[in-house]
Amino acid sequence: MKEKIILIGGGGHCKSCIDVIEQEGRFTIAGIVDVPEKKQNTVLGYSVVGSDDDLAELIKAVPNVLITLGQIKFPTRRTELFNQLKQMNACFPVIKSPLAYVSAHAHLAEGTIVMHHALINAGANVGKNCIINTKALVEHDAVIEDHCHIATGAVVNGGVKICTGTFFGSNAMTREYIEIGENCIVGGGGGVMRNLSAGKVLKKN
Repeated sequence: MKEKIILIGGGGHCKSCIDVIEQEGRFTIAGIVDVPEKKQNTVLGYSVVGSDDDLAELIKAVPNVLITLGQIKFPTRRTELFNQLKQMNACFPVIKSPLAYVSAHAHLAEGTIVMHHALINAGANVGKNCIINTKALVEHDAVIEDHCHIATGAVVNGGVKICTGTFFGSNAMTREYIEIGENCIVGGGGGVMRNLSAGKVLKKN
């Protein structure tokens, strides 16, 4: 019998996560947690079973969770939820699409999801509660710290370090062996050719 999992957040990113979980086939989705006014709604046929106020009771019954709230720009709410759920002794499995490739020599930390057709190469290290989105590439020896979103089609080249809480937008790319500081925002299609200090916002020219 498959283990059950609860999804936290019922928006568009949740739909993409549902598809990955269904394709992976390891878990049965027990329900979705969303804002109170969406109770009794469904997302792709799965019921919204509660709100944040119900988390403690839900986790007693189903300890496996995945944060399916999206991250555009800042990771504040995803990070808060992760810390709150940890205090409730929730379990955070790693979710990997069967259509993705993750090297046996790469490491993924708890609560991270790797979406369809993403590629994580040998020696890469991905932290907790990260989104490695559809068709993203994380090259050899790259480090993605906790609570980052590597968006659709993004390219993180070899030896790059992306620090905690950074959003790296769709089709953005880096040169090799640079560091992008904490809580940066790299806009879609942007190219990062040198180190970025913490909190920087880089838009495509």
